[in-house]
Amino acid sequence: MHRLTKNGVIIGMALAALARCGGGGGSGGAVTSGNACGLMPANTPAPTIALPEAVPPGGAAITTRPAFTALTFERPLAMTQAPGDSSCWFVAEQPGRVLAFANTDMVDSTSVFIDIRSRVDDSSNEGGLLGIAFHPNFANNGQVFLSYTGDDGGLTSYLSRFTSLDGGRTLEPDSEEILLTLDQPYPNHNGGNIVFGPDGYLYIGFGDGGSGNDPEQRAQDTLNLFGSLLRIDVDTATPYGIPPDNPFAGNALCSQGFGATDCPELYAWGLRNPWRWSFDRLTGELWVGDVGQRAREEIDMITAGGNYGWPFFEGTRCNTDAPVVDCGFAGQPPVTDYGRTEGRSVTGGFVYRGSEIPNLAGVYIYADFATGNLFQYYRDGNVVTTAIIPTGGLRIASFGEDSNGELYLTDLISGTLHRLEAPD
Repeated sequence: MHRLTKNGVIIGMALAALARCGGGGGSGGAVTSGNACGLMPANTPAPTIALPEAVPPGGAAITTRPAFTALTFERPLAMTQAPGDSSCWFVAEQPGRVLAFANTDMVDSTSVFIDIRSRVDDSSNEGGLLGIAFHPNFANNGQVFLSYTGDDGGLTSYLSRFTSLDGGRTLEPDSEEILLTLDQPYPNHNGGNIVFGPDGYLYIGFGDGGSGNDPEQRAQDTLNLFGSLLRIDVDTATPYGIPPDNPFAGNALCSQGFGATDCPELYAWGLRNPWRWSFDRLTGELWVGDVGQRAREEIDMITAGGNYGWPFFEGTRCNTDAPVVDCGFAGQPPVTDYGRTEGRSVTGGFVYRGSEIPNLAGVYIYADFATGNLFQYYRDGNVVTTAIIPTGGLRIASFGEDSNGELYLTDLISGTLHRLEAPD
């Protein structure tokens, strides 16, 4: 058995429809089984990253340019670097591979970091390999966490730990340790993003379970893990520990997503389908893109114990289609939202902390999958600056941030990678 332990798309209907149309048919350039880039040796200290000096933000002219143009991928859903190592990129493909490549413009080959396609079920269009997170101490412990859907008699979400046995060159598929499972009642709204926070804890997001308008109101039920952002400690207990300041810390773990008491894994709830989030590397604030139902797409600033209103509210709109209508619900409102004239499926991004576009410092960058629009958002007191930048129809499924704070994005359909830049 490849699994060691077990305890008891993605981005809205627009993605599901588009994913059926196909896309990149595989990785361009050579794919090898070895290491395509030099990884940081164990025990090498992570470099200190200098943040740019404060620049009055408020937006800047930006554009996207193709990056690593000799490479294409099969439905790339995540793009990341290992902590403290800028020499290499890792791209997670929805069918179940993670490919590595050297961080050089002219790179023309990738290597297989891990291949779990035989375990991944992406037939729902919103399933697949949905998230990757390197342990903050990866250089020493070789641990990487993957979030994916498989078929265990039905569509099931898995959070698993994998370990490198060759000094970080690859992950060993047979090292899989399943930390958490969640049986999905419907094929959509799987969520699945995972990110380590600056506190060292692992954050996991799950959608409301699917269908439309959350028919069982799972997102408002703290006895389950649906429609929520979770926070767990992967270092102190088996299968995982609970941070002591989680809202329901002290309760028994929720087995296979459900519990007799409020789930201690919960950090925030009332979300429909959280799709991509990030921590501002300067402030530590947690920004989440939450995909809407039929009218509004929203960006949330997540705080511990926050209830973000779904299905009572869709962004700032009272959802009169919900099984129970409560327009007086006093939850946490979104930071910002937008309607169907701007897009139909939000992709959460990053607060820009790079140095190459100084006037963009402190501005939150996000996108819409269906339209390809990029958005800039910045608030200074009561003054809000927003801007929409067309990208020529890119299907932006995810953003990536390099070690210097510069931003990249993945196009799910073409399988290409792009870089955020200032125009010439």
